[in-house]
Amino acid sequence: MKKNQHWFSILLGVVLALAAFSFNPFALKPDACKAVAVAVLMIVWWVTEALPMPVVALVPLILHPLLKIGTIEEVSKSYSNPVVFLFLGGFLIGLAIEKWKLHKRIALQIVKHTGTSGDRIILGFIIATGFISMWLSNTATTMMMFPIALSVIVVMKEHEKPGPGLHNFSLALMLVIAYASNIGGMATIIGTPPNVAFIGIIEKKYGYTVQFLDWMIICTPLALILLAALYIVLTKWMFPNRIKSSKEATTFIHQEIKGLGRLSVAEKRVLAVFLATATLWITKDLFNGLKLFRLDDSMIALMGALTLFAIPSGTTEEHKPKMLLTWEDTSRMAWGILLLFGGGIALAASLEKVGVMEQIGNWLAGFSHMGGFALVLMVVVISIFLSELMSNVAQVIVLAPVLAALADALHLDPLMLGLPMTLAASAAAMMPMGTPPNAIVFSSGFIKLKDMLKAGFVMNLISIAVISLFCWYVLPLVMSVLR
Repeated sequence: MKKNQHWFSILLGVVLALAAFSFNPFALKPDACKAVAVAVLMIVWWVTEALPMPVVALVPLILHPLLKIGTIEEVSKSYSNPVVFLFLGGFLIGLAIEKWKLHKRIALQIVKHTGTSGDRIILGFIIATGFISMWLSNTATTMMMFPIALSVIVVMKEHEKPGPGLHNFSLALMLVIAYASNIGGMATIIGTPPNVAFIGIIEKKYGYTVQFLDWMIICTPLALILLAALYIVLTKWMFPNRIKSSKEATTFIHQEIKGLGRLSVAEKRVLAVFLATATLWITKDLFNGLKLFRLDDSMIALMGALTLFAIPSGTTEEHKPKMLLTWEDTSRMAWGILLLFGGGIALAASLEKVGVMEQIGNWLAGFSHMGGFALVLMVVVISIFLSELMSNVAQVIVLAPVLAALADALHLDPLMLGLPMTLAASAAAMMPMGTPPNAIVFSSGFIKLKDMLKAGFVMNLISIAVISLFCWYVLPLVMSVLR
């Protein structure tokens, strides 16, 4: 059955691509028809998962030169876009944090300081998960927090009577790990792949860079509001647990911290590199103001990553110093995501080159009668529910150029439509396949689909309201200060 579905998905992409080229319903020029056909092929294969997403991202390197949409030299430039190297550096720093278990120490310390009642444990995991997800990918953050949460649930089961309280605690704890990972990822450019994909498309089209600090000024407060809403909705309304402070849970947290021992030399050095990198991201404009040299976010990320390969960890291996990162460690890195970004940028560039985006933007400009806020609201609603079924990275890659063209046609800043779409793409909360974190926690067995649908629908509505209102009323104020 799965084999037939695989071949059906591949064939469906080919058939729809040929149909888009042959029928040409929008009366496009020949080159534009070919670019749209390639886009349809890639989108169908992405949505149906006919092939791995990074593999589909390589299609432009083959078809664009063959169809004379662009030369191999032109297309390949998209795969070395500066944004790709920004995420490469972020991935490598995240690998070092995971390798030396610095992330676990941070998480346990946060839970320790928030307390061990049911609500406080959940609050601690929201804070820890949200903070870590700002710097690591949301998937890596969830995979890291997942076993810690399972251990806490086991301890609570041993010392709490079975009942609705314990059930609600376990359910809410699993859900907040996924949701806080998704929300925390909104706060920084490197927090989740859709953010990086969006920035890459904006830089390619408009030639200006959304600075790391600028993104945080706009999106971190929004993420904090959503994290607060997450805590209130799950613990005070939908799944109250009423579990009071537990000595056993406190003991478990302390034992885990004790088991980690004192901060190792390697952890201290990784922490120093991480803090130095984050500081440079935030303060680089001060250095650039001196006009001695110019730093950008990609350079800083790579500087931090390269430093990890050069600094000894304080341990030895075969009588040689062992570095904080070795090349063998990179085998665990999501290299496919980098290809995915490149393919998305190549796809967007081809559609832009042949004039498709401009034509679509002019067509969509007919929706301008809806009014600015109504348009933003519509974009957020479509994005958040579309991402329940479609990869959020692929979604941003497809929608960002269209919305940029629409913004141009309406004489709006492209961030006014693109940013809420991108943030909403990371807010999918109803379906296990909505985001990888959702799928990870759903596998725990503590969550039934009806529970995720119910909680996710409420969080989707809250996200729609917060993202729409924040981007319409706050974003213009921030942009007027930053520009």
